[in-house]
Amino acid sequence: MRPESKSELVRVNDSQQCVSSPWEEAYNRFETPEEEIAKFIKRLRAGGADSWLKDARVIELFCGRGNGLRALERLGFTNVEGADLSEPLISQYSGPAKCYVCDCRELPFATASRDIAIIQGGLHHLPHLPEDLERSLREIARILKPGGRFFLVEPWLTSFLHAVHFACGVGLLRRLSVKLDALAVMIDNERDTYENWLSRPREIAGLLCKYFPNNILTTGLGKVCFIGKS
Repeated sequence: MRPESKSELVRVNDSQQCVSSPWEEAYNRFETPEEEIAKFIKRLRAGGADSWLKDARVIELFCGRGNGLRALERLGFTNVEGADLSEPLISQYSGPAKCYVCDCRELPFATASRDIAIIQGGLHHLPHLPEDLERSLREIARILKPGGRFFLVEPWLTSFLHAVHFACGVGLLRRLSVKLDALAVMIDNERDTYENWLSRPREIAGLLCKYFPNNILTTGLGKVCFIGKS
C-alpha cells in the first residue's frame, strides 16, 4: 500500500507555469478545500463515477492543488494520478496519488495506458486556441485505453454566466460577497485565455466530438459537462 502522508511528485520537464499571486490568493478565498472536494464529489457522481470500477487507472489533468484527487479517493478509487504544469500548486497536495509536473499538450504516458481521464477546469487556461486544445485532446485520446472514459467540466457562456459576469462588475456586490470578489479577481488575472475560451463554443464542441464521438455534452449554470469514450 502506498503511504498516505505524502504524494510522489515526478517532474517530467523543467518548464513550469508561474502561478499569479493574486490569482492563487483569490483561488484560496473562493472556496475552502473541503468545499471544493464536496463540489468535485457531486460533479463526479453526476457524471456516473459511482458506476466506474474502483481499481480503474484514473488520471486527473490540471489537478491543481489536488482536491479533485482527494474527491476521487473519498469515492473509493484506489489507482489515482494527477498532472499539472504548476509545481507550486501541485506541491500543495499530500496524499496517495502519484503526481506529475507536465504539459497536457505532450503527456509523458504510454499509449492506451489509462482507463479514465478527468479535467475539472483547466483547458480554458490554454494560451492558443484551437491549436492547444486539439493537441491536448489528441493526447488524452492517445493515452486512454479502447473504451476509456473522458470526463470534462469547463466554463461555458450560458445566461447564468452572463449574469455572474455582470455581478462581478458591481463593486457593492463584490464587497458583500467574498466568493464573488474572489471570482472577479481570478477572471481579471486570466481574462485573455478565459474570454478566448468562452468565445469559441462551436469550435470547442466540434473538437470534443471529433476525438470522442461517443459522448454526452450538457451545459448549464455556466458550465459544460462532457463525457466521452475513446
